[in-house]
Amino acid sequence: MPESRTISVSKAEDEGKLAELGYTQELRRDWGLLHNFGASFSIISTITGQATLFHYGLNTGGPGSMTIGWIIVSFFTLLVGTSMAEIVSAIPTSGGPYFWAYMLAPQGKGPFFAWITGWFNLIGQVAVTTGIDFGLANLISTTAAVSNGYRPTAGKTLGILAVVLLSHVAVNMMSIRKLRSMIYTSVALNTIGMLCMVIAILAKAKTHQPASFVFGKFFDGTGVDGNPGWSVRASPAYVAVTGILMSQFTILGFDASAHLCEETRKAVRDAPIGMVSAIGSAAVIGFIVIIGLLFSIQDFDAVRQSPLPVLKILTDACGESGGLVLMVLIMLCVWHCGLFSLTSNSRMMFAFARDGGIPHRLHIIDTRFKSPVRTVIFGAVCSFLLALPALGSQVAFSGSTSIATIGLYVSYGIPIALTLIYPLNFKRGPFKLGAASRPVAILACCWIGFITVVFCLPTYNPVTSSTFNYTPVALSVVGIFAFGSWFLWARRWFTGRCRTHCRICIRQLDFLGEEMVGRTDTSDSDGRQDRHQRLKSSESTGKPNDKRSQITVSRNFEVREYEGL
Repeated sequence: MPESRTISVSKAEDEGKLAELGYTQELRRDWGLLHNFGASFSIISTITGQATLFHYGLNTGGPGSMTIGWIIVSFFTLLVGTSMAEIVSAIPTSGGPYFWAYMLAPQGKGPFFAWITGWFNLIGQVAVTTGIDFGLANLISTTAAVSNGYRPTAGKTLGILAVVLLSHVAVNMMSIRKLRSMIYTSVALNTIGMLCMVIAILAKAKTHQPASFVFGKFFDGTGVDGNPGWSVRASPAYVAVTGILMSQFTILGFDASAHLCEETRKAVRDAPIGMVSAIGSAAVIGFIVIIGLLFSIQDFDAVRQSPLPVLKILTDACGESGGLVLMVLIMLCVWHCGLFSLTSNSRMMFAFARDGGIPHRLHIIDTRFKSPVRTVIFGAVCSFLLALPALGSQVAFSGSTSIATIGLYVSYGIPIALTLIYPLNFKRGPFKLGAASRPVAILACCWIGFITVVFCLPTYNPVTSSTFNYTPVALSVVGIFAFGSWFLWARRWFTGRCRTHCRICIRQLDFLGEEMVGRTDTSDSDGRQDRHQRLKSSESTGKPNDKRSQITVSRNFEVREYEGL
């Protein structure tokens, strides 16, 4: 089949699938598997979480907890991602988790689950962007302070954050094709660049730590002002468990593959593959980077007490000039991470505004670039506002990362749980786990429940106003808002899916079905003439043909639901 005709058929199938779900094609759909993978891989960007939370990891469990914790977190995160990939294959829309929850919920409960899931996902998305870009602002400030005596202040750091966010807004407002081309740069930086960095520090380091240090050393630095740490007050296991925040925050944001699926060709196949492969690749690259850094530590106490441990490791191994060059490489990776985090964030907000979850005015697509400009700006503003409290507490940054981690994982867990509770509502797409689907989903839900509890626990002793973990407070506020707003007013008008789009899509389904069958028949006339016969037969009998009748992914997808709108 000629390539142009293949693309035309694929486009008709993608638009038909989107119409089945109740939406019209508004975004430019020209991303492939590599771009979908690259977006999630860039947001995970293992060096981003490791560079910004390396100090936290060294003091909350030490090297042993960091390496073993990375392996454990990678395994369970892959289970979560695989369950999500199975869902996105069946329900490929930019809404992601909140729309999955709508489609998988029992009759009449879809809007409720969509509203709750949507707000946890939205807050998590904003917090992720905040954590990434605020972390980059801190990296820039601290690096400048160490290298040339620059004196960082809260106001200066906030100013750097504003500049970083503005740069991300500017790039995201460019054409989708230019943004897409930057994925290649990001993937290269996060793979080839990081591997070269590891090789350089291992080769230049004067001495190397033994394997027993990298995989077995435990350290408890959670005590503040001479007080004993949580390993004394509670147990070493408590410290090790709370220390996995570094790993879990790092492998996060892979739902970007879902939020970008309305821009991805063959989304039912490429979006789930992109999601799972991004997690797996990041797990491997991240493990190489983390053990490379730990093996290259020259003085553990000096590194642990440094304001920027990663920079200390790099300069000890490669000298000040070499260390600064490698630090700039890391900053470039973090910048790209924040860039695509805002991209994913804007697509989720675009979908949520389309369905009425946030003001519908935000659901505006730039007619020239086919980009949701308003949600790009809105997402950046929200991220900046969320960073303001982080300037007043020494644990505020880890608190914001906990909020990001829990908020997103709660939104991941709700639709996965719904597939277990209401299995008949879940009609799988091309990406299937078969008999492993249910066990994987159960383990994924258990892991999400586990980390939700763990990341609400205090991490410093004693617990004071400056060391208190504000994550449960912030999550309570989000939960009270989500549930309270639903019962007070949202239940009266939020339907979970835009009714206007549904009416339009009913009129489009026949056209898309005819176009898809006609193009396929033209290109495959030697062996597929029966499709034309089936089409003619359906016209004479008044019954829909097989392609046009495939508008049921679950009982919510049936035409009779649309006809009642």
